[in-house]
Amino acid sequence: MNAPRMEPVGRSPVFGWDVGGAHVKVSMSDAGGVLLDVGQWACPLWQGLEHLERTIELVFERWPVAKTYAARHAVTMTGEMVDLFEDRSQGVRAIAAALAQRLGPRVAFYAGDAGWLTRETCAAGWRSVASANWLATAHWLATRVPNALLIDIGSTTTDIIPVANGRVVARASTDAGRLATGELVYQGVVRTPLCGIARRIEFGGAAVNVMNEWFASTADVYRLTGELAPQYDLYPSADNGPKTELASRRRIARMIGRDAHETSPAEWRAFALRWRELQLREIGANLTRVTAAHPELAAAPLVGAGCGRFLAAALAREEARGYIDFGTLAGGAADQAEWAEWAATCAPSVAVGLLAAARYGKAGDVTAGEGAASVDAAFRAA
Repeated sequence: MNAPRMEPVGRSPVFGWDVGGAHVKVSMSDAGGVLLDVGQWACPLWQGLEHLERTIELVFERWPVAKTYAARHAVTMTGEMVDLFEDRSQGVRAIAAALAQRLGPRVAFYAGDAGWLTRETCAAGWRSVASANWLATAHWLATRVPNALLIDIGSTTTDIIPVANGRVVARASTDAGRLATGELVYQGVVRTPLCGIARRIEFGGAAVNVMNEWFASTADVYRLTGELAPQYDLYPSADNGPKTELASRRRIARMIGRDAHETSPAEWRAFALRWRELQLREIGANLTRVTAAHPELAAAPLVGAGCGRFLAAALAREEARGYIDFGTLAGGAADQAEWAEWAATCAPSVAVGLLAAARYGKAGDVTAGEGAASVDAAFRAA
């Protein structure tokens, strides 16, 4: 599941890793900050660290240079939240240890305002490393668009991040805090159970209760609307059945105690569009909550990222705002639409890689934070 492949220019490629609980996304840039390639792999981390080990092997298979001493690696993560770990601190330490063991000494962990940490300093600085991938994206975006609202809609979650005057002005930094401010919405376009979106929904001209069962997910909705690209549909369906339109109709029918044959495919597509509207309203309500705290961004454009950014584009149209696709900002070594598509879908991995490439290019800059000197030395090592 990757963008067009290109070879690194020079001897020091930079790999940006976004290690989530369900996917690992990796970008490759050259030392000059030119994006060369992007990949995504399903990685059910909650089932065990061996899945991360296997994903690392797949990354090495795709880019053999990634396992050489020439490569630099920059990591951000959200995977520490999975219930494999007793708490987030243990999760950060375990993920950092697994990556450092396989990637070698030239790996740095993104810690936001705390700078870049080593594996060793992650233990003390885990709070800054935990679930900071949104901040990497926003920090990089702030260098390109001084006033914007970043909306990254992925398979599982949505981030809504304000950027004003070239600075990230989010009111919270932790998942707990961001859930309170509306900057984190725990809904996405692939893995979210439909029973988590609504208690009641209209069908056949009447409002009906929704079954509180994992009979269907948002992937079923967006298969039926035609908006979910197959390359982002990496997880089994709710019933482990096919990912066809017919199978998706069967699954969403179960949500209201019906069978797919009871009405036409067109009616089930209309039903899927109602689910879409409910999810769009939820994300829109949180966007309103975020913008209310930042009146200076009342007319700012939305910057869409993630495989569900089509919903961000829809919100921009509804609010008569400008819209910028993150992928058009990240660019790439080739002028191809597929580059922009993958860069936008894997925005945190692209951003953390480009931030690291910029840092790597600043010889002698060791002022960022705890562990910065050793990390910069690692990045600059020949």
